[in-house]
Amino acid sequence: MVKMDNLIALIEQYRNLGIDSQIDYEKFYLYSIITHSTAIEGSTVTEIENQLLFDEGLSANGKTIAEQMMNLDLKKAYEESISLAKSHTDITIDVLKGLAHLVMLNTGSTYNTPLGTFSSANGDIRLVNVTAGFGGKSYMSFQKVPTKLQEFCDWLNAQRAKKMSLAERYIFSFEAHYRLVTIHPWADGNGRMARLIMNHIQFEFGLIPTKVLKDDRGDYISALIATQESDDTTHFLEFMTAEMVKTISLDIDAFLKSTEDGREKKQKSREKIIQLLKTHPDYSARKLAESIGITPKAIEKQLAKLKADGSIKREGPDKGGRWVVLAK
Repeated sequence: MVKMDNLIALIEQYRNLGIDSQIDYEKFYLYSIITHSTAIEGSTVTEIENQLLFDEGLSANGKTIAEQMMNLDLKKAYEESISLAKSHTDITIDVLKGLAHLVMLNTGSTYNTPLGTFSSANGDIRLVNVTAGFGGKSYMSFQKVPTKLQEFCDWLNAQRAKKMSLAERYIFSFEAHYRLVTIHPWADGNGRMARLIMNHIQFEFGLIPTKVLKDDRGDYISALIATQESDDTTHFLEFMTAEMVKTISLDIDAFLKSTEDGREKKQKSREKIIQLLKTHPDYSARKLAESIGITPKAIEKQLAKLKADGSIKREGPDKGGRWVVLAK
């Protein structure tokens, strides 16, 4: 699979650049995953609004309580999922129901059926047949769900115990996503749960977690439909691999740009220091910092580098001395 080869090469570049050591996957990157996942379900809450909601408890103006609760619930579900992933807990039907309960905690509904009452807010398995909003596809009969869900858990745990390459682990996580959403065990929240379980596997294996970008919602749904209609997972696996390639490429580009911008900023600061010292050789580090608009500590680092490369030298004591700019 050419796209998977591209993904592996990008991951190697990503790690060689040290990007993964600078990203907090359990906070800001996770907030991004949550924002995109709920956006696919209709939430309009942005990443910045979620950060304020999660960290400060500040509600977003103009956003409904329901969509904000959707994001808060999914955050709790991810926190529980990450904890389970770290302890390598086996995935059981009860574990899945517990996670589904958190996903739908404040936005779930109670259903009264001839076979009894169940609640999506409790993570209960559906007792009704469901049809997906996209394409009008009918999912398997609710009577089959418990058996299929147990088979899914057995398959998932058996795969988790195997030794796999990096590519195989990503493919496994994508296939788990597809299998769970195809079973459609709940009346609500199946998409969020499928993406959460995909990320759960990735967190457990120490992989860079996958985001399904909200802007790619249409292509994502089309890939699911094509796979379901053809019964060939190639469509979905290729889409998810391409989506991962896209997000990692965006992260690499953003990192390289920030690094370049940082170098340019340092170079400009260096040039400003030299110009100031030509006209004000008596300036202290604090005075230079005030003039340029950066911290005294940053100025001291720049002065040390300038002295080391022979661009400037200090004459006299720290107090009462002067800087000399040397010709290069």
